[in-house]
Amino acid sequence: MSENEASPLLGPATKGRNSPPNRPDSGETTPLLSGSAGTPHYNGEHSEADRDAAASIRSRHSDVLSITPKKKSWRWASGVAMGILTAALIAIAILAFILPDTVQEYAQQAAVIEPTNLSLDSITVDGVRARIQANFRLDGSRVGSEHVRNLGRAATWVAYQLETKETEVIVYLPDYGDVLLGSAVIPPLIINLRDGETTKFDFVADIRPGSLDGIRTIANEWLEGKLKNLRLDGKADLTLRTGILPLGTHAISDTLVFEANKIPAMPKYNIGRLYVEDGPVNDSMVADVALSAFNTYPIQLDIPKLAFDILVPGCDSDDLILMADAVTSEVHVEPQSEVDVDVKGVIRELSESLTNDCPDSSSSPLDMLLKSFMHGEPATVFVRGSSRPDGDTPQWIAEILSSVTLPVPFPGRSLDGLIRNFSLTDVHFTMPDPLAEPGEPGADPEVSGTILVIAGVPDEMNFGINVTNVKARADVLYNKKKMGELNLKEWQSANSTRVEGKDSDEATLRIESRVENVPLDITDSDVFSSVLQELLFGGKPVILDIDAAVDIKVVTALGKLIVKDVPAEGKIPVKPLPKGSLGEVAPKVDSLRVLDTTSDTITLQAIVNVTNPTPYTARLPFANIHIFHNDTIIGDATLENLDIVKGPNANVVVTATWNPLMGGEKGQQIARDLLSQYLSGYNTTLTVKAHRESIPGQPILCDALSRFNATFSTPRLDTPGNGENDDDGDDGDADDDKPHFIRDATFHLLTSTATFTLVSPLAHNTVYLDSVNATAFYNHTEPVGRIVYDLPFAAPPGRSQTPRLPVSWSVGSVGYDAIRRALAGSGRLRLDAFAEVDVRLGNWQESVWYQGRGIGARIKL
Repeated sequence: MSENEASPLLGPATKGRNSPPNRPDSGETTPLLSGSAGTPHYNGEHSEADRDAAASIRSRHSDVLSITPKKKSWRWASGVAMGILTAALIAIAILAFILPDTVQEYAQQAAVIEPTNLSLDSITVDGVRARIQANFRLDGSRVGSEHVRNLGRAATWVAYQLETKETEVIVYLPDYGDVLLGSAVIPPLIINLRDGETTKFDFVADIRPGSLDGIRTIANEWLEGKLKNLRLDGKADLTLRTGILPLGTHAISDTLVFEANKIPAMPKYNIGRLYVEDGPVNDSMVADVALSAFNTYPIQLDIPKLAFDILVPGCDSDDLILMADAVTSEVHVEPQSEVDVDVKGVIRELSESLTNDCPDSSSSPLDMLLKSFMHGEPATVFVRGSSRPDGDTPQWIAEILSSVTLPVPFPGRSLDGLIRNFSLTDVHFTMPDPLAEPGEPGADPEVSGTILVIAGVPDEMNFGINVTNVKARADVLYNKKKMGELNLKEWQSANSTRVEGKDSDEATLRIESRVENVPLDITDSDVFSSVLQELLFGGKPVILDIDAAVDIKVVTALGKLIVKDVPAEGKIPVKPLPKGSLGEVAPKVDSLRVLDTTSDTITLQAIVNVTNPTPYTARLPFANIHIFHNDTIIGDATLENLDIVKGPNANVVVTATWNPLMGGEKGQQIARDLLSQYLSGYNTTLTVKAHRESIPGQPILCDALSRFNATFSTPRLDTPGNGENDDDGDDGDADDDKPHFIRDATFHLLTSTATFTLVSPLAHNTVYLDSVNATAFYNHTEPVGRIVYDLPFAAPPGRSQTPRLPVSWSVGSVGYDAIRRALAGSGRLRLDAFAEVDVRLGNWQESVWYQGRGIGARIKL
């Protein structure tokens, strides 16, 4: 036996000895044979004081091995009994004094504790009674050293069992002024020490909380993320015995250090149900919430009904505003299973501190809460134990809960899919007034129309709501790129109607508002241009995204509210032009007048009829556009005070300038070829495109429009008798809508001359042909003759006859023979012609070429 009954019989290793590998942390799996000296902290450290004490104990017992009893003559039976007793004493001496280090190392490596259940037996007025169930055994196969394994098995076989008496364990917080955290009373336990034999623990412990200030401090630091580690000092007076041998009472203590990543975190929870409806009392709403979380621990308990206050952040971060009262249902917690909690909440009224704007801000705490929620972001609310708990709630629980405020991220709800339909009808665009100053009405493009929104009402929102007014600041996006901004500064009247769903369909809210002259600020010309291109040529609806901050005046059971900066996301499908609709634009020149000419330019005024194939109307105070051909500018056109309506638009006045010099030397050549091709009846096109100065004072809008271009067939000019079936006219296979500037030709063989019937589309101006160099062909390639004429002659408005032009025949050619055969026959022949002609209109002069096919010719002597 030890000299001091309170000395540990199973002491630690000597000071400085290396700790064996794979030593488990203190906790539920700590070997019960391990004293305080051998128990490591969570950081792996040992107490130096305990090591020194253990070394002292071993030194006081170092002479035990020298004790040997003297033999005398005994009877055989007595000798056997004495031998057994002596062997037992020697074994106990070896176990207690010679092998404590080895036994402790064995116990620490071989101990296996398997917690099976921790349940709350009952709640008392000063704490709880917890039932603890676990399995304990020593498994020698877990010990790495064969020497330690063999000696440990032998020692624990001799000791067999270890018994403890009722023990009170007291836990302090050394880093918080040794404040008492709590205490637990452990009943007597008997532990089987033999290898492979299992001890089943099943006992009830009384647990009492300590200082509420200490619990509150730790809880708040944990919730705020400031708790890096938690150090606990546990103390107890442990009375032991093995078999009939008392091992004394030992004052033991140990320190456990829990690192932050070892401290249990707030469990993740799911909101399975959220249902809000008008309350039974006026000016109130009721919320029904179902929560679920998974209990990952072997803990079982029943939680009674608890009352909580639901608070939201105020203007200051430390200012919390009571918003609702909540009561939880009774909760039954099972180990490693899902836990369901039902919560009932009541919102009685919205206080002024919640709805009034914060100082130096245009938002209230309610606005900021809704802003997070409606953006789909977690909106933080705070849960605190009610200051008015239920009468059945023990006071110590109420004090703990009311002293801790828990921030709870309440998941937001995105508006994706909430807007079922967003339409803008009766749309009218007003282009900027060039005389308006920046910032004045009319300085920006404006949009008017009727907005109709069909919004889905989630099933959980079963309360009355009426939208009375709206105003908004909206970004208009296309393909996630911002195109422009709509700024609805003034309150616009609105009305809403709840439409109940049929069968399983959810209810919808129909919101309608008429908006007038809302400024549209185009901020990205590239995006706007892409939208126009898709509308004109894409053939499918263009989806514009609306990202708006909306102020809404609503009426609910809680009263009239102005909800500010509510995020509203929606999609506006804009109908494209129907396929082939650009052809419906079909500009047709009704009349054409030359206003002015220079040596290189012609200024024209045209009366044009066009068709607007879109469902939109617009007003255009002023616009100037460039005219292109083959990507080269050849002139411009100006429109003023134009009101565009749906469908046909007649008598549109357009002033245009033919000015190839705008395209440089290349422009002159392209313009010359375009004019030649047009006169020859080719299918030609013109492209119109805006430029940076198209609308004065709107560079961004103009830049956007300049990315858009529209190409049309060159308008046909009506000529007298165009399209008539004239046997002597152009080839009957030619399209009737092609210009027929040469109607017929007559060749005179004897005089070697030819005359032509010309038709001019200009009703008010005369064109002069200063020179002609032409060749006639038979069968497209066989020359007939050539005309070279250098004297100018006129082509007045309408139909006219040219003077007789000299012809040089290609005598002996196949073409000339065809002329002679025609003279002998029907006197008619179809010829092709190619000519180079110098033309003049006022001061303007140009050299063009002309190619005619299938010209009807008469052959005369």
